[in-house]
Amino acid sequence: MAVVAGLAQRPLQQVSGLLRRRFHQTALAALQMIVHVAINEGMNEELERDEKVFLLREEVAQYDEVYKVSRGLWKKYGDKRIIDTPISELGFIGIAVGAVMAGLWPICEFMTFSFSMQAIDQVINSAAKTYYMSGGPSISGMAAQQSQCFAAWYGHCPGLKVVSPWSSEDAKGLIKSAIQDNNAVVTVENELMYGVPFELPSEAQSKDFLIPIGKAKIERQGTHVTIVSHSSPVGHSLEATTVLSKEGIECEVTNMRTVRPMDIETIEASVMKTNHLVTVEGGWPQFGVGGEVCARIMEGPAFNFLDAPAV
Repeated sequence: MAVVAGLAQRPLQQVSGLLRRRFHQTALAALQMIVHVAINEGMNEELERDEKVFLLREEVAQYDEVYKVSRGLWKKYGDKRIIDTPISELGFIGIAVGAVMAGLWPICEFMTFSFSMQAIDQVINSAAKTYYMSGGPSISGMAAQQSQCFAAWYGHCPGLKVVSPWSSEDAKGLIKSAIQDNNAVVTVENELMYGVPFELPSEAQSKDFLIPIGKAKIERQGTHVTIVSHSSPVGHSLEATTVLSKEGIECEVTNMRTVRPMDIETIEASVMKTNHLVTVEGGWPQFGVGGEVCARIMEGPAFNFLDAPAV
């Protein structure tokens, strides 16, 4: 009633203008569309736009695909552009990669993305890297298809233990522990380390020598910053500490040795002492082991001891 009374005291032009403005604030109802229909519409528009675009996978043509994502496309575009394949993910992903090299523009589907693991070599070593291997930026190390660290991939999977040795001591102790373990253990070895000599401590020369899976090692004591690493970057980290030490910065280097299960307690204790954390690894920058280490520190008791962001 107060609002109505207030409107009544205003000139008619002001009231009508106010009502018009409020009326136009009402948004039109959005169109509702089922997800598989939206995907179908998007593919149809792209097939229509460019004749080089084509779709391939098992059952996408005459059967209209199990989830009906490709419904109607075969009838519209025919066998040459909507292609049924055998049940061979590795095969039809390879066909798609080759088609791109020939100037075509494939849409390659998986019936369910769990099946993509059947074609992971083509996805990672062909689809993802062909550009970089044919005139684009190069990757140093052992060429584009052999310079990659899958520690984060395997570490992501429940049911696996993942170890990542750096030194000869690590390599011997961890391979023996992996063999004796009742679980499936992935040993992520760096090929560039195979010819590198290390001093082998007397205890590591024993036939009974083992390195516990899930236990990290402090390779160098320090007070100013904690460096956490695994595999060959441990060596790079130790080299960096020699340079930084001359500048008065004493780094503590933690060799993870095991990626899963991660020895977060050793890392936390080091961060609580140094109040700084830097992670160093040889994997890709996104979603890596270092990111997991940082997340664990942010979520745990060591977070309150940090004097600077973890990197």
